[in-house]
Amino acid sequence: MSPFNLTGSTPATFILTGIPGMEQLHVWISIPFCSMYLAALLGNVVLLFTIWTERSLHQPMYLFLSMLAIADLMLSTTAVPKMLALFWFRAGEISFGACLTQMFFLHFTCSAESVILLAMALDRFVAICFPLRYGVVLTPSAVAKTGLAALLRSFCIIFPCIFLLRRLPFCGHNVIPHTYCEHIGIARLACADISVNIWYGLMVPFTVVMLDLVLIAVSYGFILLALSRLLSRSARHKAFHTCSSHVCVLFLFYIPAVFTALTQRFGRNIPPTVHILLANLYVLFPPLLNPIVYGVRTQQIRDKVVKVFVCPKSHLLR
Repeated sequence: MSPFNLTGSTPATFILTGIPGMEQLHVWISIPFCSMYLAALLGNVVLLFTIWTERSLHQPMYLFLSMLAIADLMLSTTAVPKMLALFWFRAGEISFGACLTQMFFLHFTCSAESVILLAMALDRFVAICFPLRYGVVLTPSAVAKTGLAALLRSFCIIFPCIFLLRRLPFCGHNVIPHTYCEHIGIARLACADISVNIWYGLMVPFTVVMLDLVLIAVSYGFILLALSRLLSRSARHKAFHTCSSHVCVLFLFYIPAVFTALTQRFGRNIPPTVHILLANLYVLFPPLLNPIVYGVRTQQIRDKVVKVFVCPKSHLLR
């Protein structure tokens, strides 16, 4: 037995293998993945630039949307470039430190997105249920504090995962059957009991995300109650339309997130190929579709995008 195996030390590098059983199709799979990634980059950058340059969009709803766009850019950029390098150049080698860094930012960004989506739900709740107090409650300071709270909560939840992984011996096991590093995937390579990793990785983030979902559901319960009391049909339709975009984004984020988390830990009968494909789509679909949903369904954003990018001269001469 080699000295490496005897000491059970941390490996210098990990090897990402990609999608098991589909190695010969990696180049073909990379084409739609790369296209979605570039479209996600373009959509979110356009959204951010439009909100940044248009003073009329410097409102809490759109500031939260810009936070979501930044989180989407972080989520996809943390995973996809390395994934494409693996598909194109078979560059699956990644250092232990880089693997932990990628793992941290992936989970950190997902947790932060959950807080941002909760803040967006509360924004709609205040706007519809307490419209006269909207400007008092959702001040620029409150929006900034919400963004800071998202960062601090996500850091406190995810940072312990680094220590839970660093304490484990790996005994020479360094091949990860995945396209990116994530907590449980790394922990399963260890030659030691990983019960703490499994329970922490499931219970703490899952409990926090479920709390966010409960608060979002309560917010929309009050919103629906308030909408039912509106006498004007056009007012009900307008309020419902402003909420529908956010509801679509909620489904895009939470359904794949919960499904991926549960299949990673309990889906023993689900083929690894299916699980890893879904995990890859999870870091691509929300960043791709979120700006499209808001751009298509929100007239203010749609009009401002046209003004900034399609008719820039008229925008500058205002």
